[in-house]
Amino acid sequence: MATVVAHELYRFFHKGEDETFALRGVSLCLPPGEFVALVGPSGSGKSTLLSCLTGLDEPDGGHVTVNGNRLTRRPEAVRARIRATNFGILLQSGNLFPHLNVAQNIHFQMTLAGKADDARVEQLVELVGLRQRAHAFTTQLSGGETARAALAVALAVNPPILVADEPTAEVDADTEARLIDHFETRCRAGLTTLLATHSAALAQRANRIVRLHDGRLDYE
Repeated sequence: MATVVAHELYRFFHKGEDETFALRGVSLCLPPGEFVALVGPSGSGKSTLLSCLTGLDEPDGGHVTVNGNRLTRRPEAVRARIRATNFGILLQSGNLFPHLNVAQNIHFQMTLAGKADDARVEQLVELVGLRQRAHAFTTQLSGGETARAALAVALAVNPPILVADEPTAEVDADTEARLIDHFETRCRAGLTTLLATHSAALAQRANRIVRLHDGRLDYE
């Protein structure tokens, strides 16, 4: 059984009399243990697709199932439960609690899942290159540091499905290489990883590249 199946997703937005299609009949199947790079120009619909796949946004047409459970057009409490059980999510904003420092944000995510582990907090901080910033609050972090901290939170409980928007956008080459190695380790462990990215280095290491253009998918 596929971990995530999206069937004919449509999403459009209205601004005045103008209508913009962000997704135009997107179908996507993500089996367990696959590492997929989602690529395409800015404005192609990548972030909208990630939001629909995780139930953070509702498509106007089509549906998503996760491990056989329908995610689309279900009560928010049901969607939240499916997200908590299956997903680690990195979006472009809103991933961290500002009153907690980096290590506390990671630890809190683990506590919610009943998997608090101080040693893993240290491992994740090292993985994303924030060992010296573990006790910094979000207001003290640069944009790149904030993104790396948010990725550590998304990885906190080693989720069955990692969905991340530009996880290596503002990291140095060494950190990016370390993160890509980690994504490949997840793949070998049977965990699913879907990353929207502009990074050629990351895309080249993925099992599959999926291209999104003008809200439509093409496969390589």
